[in-house]
Amino acid sequence: MRLTAFTKPAICLALAALTLSQAHAHRAWILPSSTVLSGDAPYVTFDAAISNTLFHPDHVAMGIDGVEILSPLGNPVKPEHAAKGKYRSTFDIQLAEQGTYKIAYAAGGLRAFWEDDDGNRKMWPGRGQTAKDSEFDTAVPKDAKNLRVSRSYRRIETFVTLGAPTDKVFTPTNQGLELIPQTHPNDLYATETARFRLLFNGEPANGAEVEVIPGGMRYRDSQQAIKVKASEQGYISITWPVAGQYFLEAGYQDDKAKAPATQRRGSYSATFEVLPL
Repeated sequence: MRLTAFTKPAICLALAALTLSQAHAHRAWILPSSTVLSGDAPYVTFDAAISNTLFHPDHVAMGIDGVEILSPLGNPVKPEHAAKGKYRSTFDIQLAEQGTYKIAYAAGGLRAFWEDDDGNRKMWPGRGQTAKDSEFDTAVPKDAKNLRVSRSYRRIETFVTLGAPTDKVFTPTNQGLELIPQTHPNDLYATETARFRLLFNGEPANGAEVEVIPGGMRYRDSQQAIKVKASEQGYISITWPVAGQYFLEAGYQDDKAKAPATQRRGSYSATFEVLPL
């Protein structure tokens, strides 16, 4: 199921508008049942949800129509047994090729916020809606008060590997905020340090803010978040304190957008499994 980048609607909330600070209430995630596998064409099951508590479906199911699955050779993979419930969606994929698969959702476009004559807040497109950039001129009033226009991108990913890890799926698309592993995401171990690089539209995401949260937050009093900032060249390093599932979330913005936007925003999130040594 191939996604034409940043065009297909898939998630029923305005995910493209989320920033790192806004996402704390509701986080969207795709969680695999296994990340490192062996054998002859095994299956992996995925949960996809938007929840208040990480990896615990408690808010709304994530739409999966726009999820793109790439095989180790870069071929599209069709999900099987897809189903959508109240709080989560599920689907399976069969790993027919040896190597690393990428499971991703990406979306983006123009977003506008303003006030009408009575001081009421307006937005385009509306919450949970998608729109074409060509509709901007007719949808947003010419004399809109306190108008703010941004070009926003949203990307959600996870990775699974059959056999030896490979890296073809990490080739950047140069659209939005992307993570380029220096340490393979299916080769992560407790107490070791992993290194990644963040790019925005193909360039280093200097100063991007990153937060990493271990799973199981339903059963503890604090998030135990690890916070870092990307270097001038977009590099970050994460030392995993213990084995388990982790959620990485990154946000970036600058003022280099093309008109009618005045700001570019990108958000990225991914689910990783860290194994014991």
